[in-house]
Amino acid sequence: MQADFVIIGSGSAGSAMAYRLSEDGKHSVLVLEFGGSDAGPFIQMPAALSYPMNMPLYDWGFRSEVEPHLGGRRLACPRGKVIGGSSSINGMVYVRGHARDFDHWQDSGAAGWGYADVLPYYQRMECWHECGHGGDPSWRGVSGPLHVTRGPRTNPLFQAFVDAGAQAGYETTDDYNGEKQEGFGPMEMTVWQGTRWSAANAYLRPALGRSNCDLVRCFARRVIIEDGRATGVEVDRGGRIEVIGANRAVIVAASAINSPKILMLSGIGPAAHLADHGINPIVDRPGVGQNLQDHLELYIQQACIQPITLFKYWNLIYKGAIGTQWMTTRTGLGASNQFESAGFLRSRPGVEYPDIQFHFLPMAVRYDGTAAAEGHGYQAHVGPMRSKSRGQVTLTSADPEEAPRIVFNYMSHPDDWEEFRHCIRVTREIFAQAAFDPYRGAEIQPGADVQSDEALDAFIRDHAESAYHPCGTCKMGAADDPTAVVDPECRVIGVDGLRVADSSIFPRITNGNLNAPSIMTGEKAADHILGRTPLPRSDRTPWVHPDWRHTVKAVR
Repeated sequence: MQADFVIIGSGSAGSAMAYRLSEDGKHSVLVLEFGGSDAGPFIQMPAALSYPMNMPLYDWGFRSEVEPHLGGRRLACPRGKVIGGSSSINGMVYVRGHARDFDHWQDSGAAGWGYADVLPYYQRMECWHECGHGGDPSWRGVSGPLHVTRGPRTNPLFQAFVDAGAQAGYETTDDYNGEKQEGFGPMEMTVWQGTRWSAANAYLRPALGRSNCDLVRCFARRVIIEDGRATGVEVDRGGRIEVIGANRAVIVAASAINSPKILMLSGIGPAAHLADHGINPIVDRPGVGQNLQDHLELYIQQACIQPITLFKYWNLIYKGAIGTQWMTTRTGLGASNQFESAGFLRSRPGVEYPDIQFHFLPMAVRYDGTAAAEGHGYQAHVGPMRSKSRGQVTLTSADPEEAPRIVFNYMSHPDDWEEFRHCIRVTREIFAQAAFDPYRGAEIQPGADVQSDEALDAFIRDHAESAYHPCGTCKMGAADDPTAVVDPECRVIGVDGLRVADSSIFPRITNGNLNAPSIMTGEKAADHILGRTPLPRSDRTPWVHPDWRHTVKAVR
């Protein structure tokens, strides 16, 4: 079994590459995926998002090691073990990232990945639906495979959140994925006609409809490297060890956790670490598995004195009715992820672009589906975007069946604590505005008595959770950067015929959720892999607050 291109992983980037590499019909493509089918309402119904990310059937079930700065807790790190990868179990929130994120990538050695370079790929991949909430379509793509929509925002709490942000003196924006990210406005989702529009639905299924693209269900053990070139992938298929040959390239797109693991099992990584596990180091790349980053967040929860939140549907009868309506019509509450308003703020003067993100939800509930005991409430998920803490992914053994060792090292930088305290206080400022007067009850979490730095730090230590945005473990950079793993064309430095393209190659985490930049990475990597001239650079100038050096408030 062999193909021109063998892609390990059917997730956000892998599916996009399968679509683009097979598009002209000239090349054969095999996608290797261990996970099973994405059929069924748990994945395809947007409102059911809390289920698949907590189901062993769909999730690799990774957990961090004990995190010393978070009270010794081990945090969940869900990664999709299913067709479509993590795009089939995520929250479906669509955020491109800020323009300056990509300019930073370029400045740190990822030449050709500045905002002017990546914007055309975002436009190529999107089929954007403005949905009556404003925005300039010239900044967006309108004919790509990936449908991007907005929820109906019928619950008045969604508008109250945006209005409260404006009343507190901050910017508003009618499209944070367009010219202007900073401010409060409608949130976008990868949902189409009431269905999760995962990378599998957008890219992989159309690709598999072509005669030159196929999917192989197997467990990828390692990349085969002969005389300095990747020639195939060793896999376990139905209990048999086989090799799937690659005529042109092996492409690793297995997540920020599994991609470095596969490289290290293949002899690419920190030589001493590989030798400790009895693996012959073929290429000494000390950056493999390093530079691990993530977003942490807190839920700031407020009781609601009007019975208008989603809590009234939090029982078996209503859940059954919502599911039945969705199954029959693809409409109703089941057709939205319920994240329909958002905010992006700067934490202090002198910060050029937003470093705080809000997801607003008209219910007080956790990602694991546990509702607040207090009943009706609403919440903002809030957290800093650019933590200085860094972790690592390393091997636990040379056995491919063993999960890797994941240490995020959350909150290890002193600035993290100051930034998180500010996030709590600015969320309280927003919830205290007049727009919430008709709805505001007591603060559920952290609680009105939690005010001092010490009390807030204790709350952060006990309650901060991952937003499930791991990245950075196969960093893209200049070929002479000893910490880089891939060059700006996604080629693994030191090995021919081997590429990595997924969130693991991000030099630094982007502003917001990572599904969109992961898909963009797959789109752009495909052109590099095919040797095509990249899309023409954009000449558009994104909005940056004209007085960012002196204020965080709106332009008046």
